[in-house]
Amino acid sequence: MLLAAAEVKAGQAATAKLGCVACHTFTEGGKAGLGPNLYGVVGAAHGHMEGYGYSAALKGKEGAWTFDELNKWLTKPAAYAPGTKMTFAGVANAEQRANVIAYLNTLSASPLPIPAAP
Repeated sequence: MLLAAAEVKAGQAATAKLGCVACHTFTEGGKAGLGPNLYGVVGAAHGHMEGYGYSAALKGKEGAWTFDELNKWLTKPAAYAPGTKMTFAGVANAEQRANVIAYLNTLSASPLPIPAAP
């Protein structure tokens, strides 16, 4: 799995390069922008940020933002949750997605363990 070899610093840089920072904040207690704050998103429920106006498409998603669910979402948000408000096209490069997910995982008081490579 690419996540086992992912580079956190590259993921952080990618959030700037991809434009994530234009809509999202990443700090603990950060306010929502056009998108929700992403601190603590890994392992949290879909629609994790209280008070943020999520689309019905995301409100209808069951479960948590697991590594796999984030990978699917970041690949193509509109395919993952048809009707989402997020207009971002997605990240085609699997290694770059893994780096972003690894970075997001560090944004937590209790990051989840990264799965070992098979």
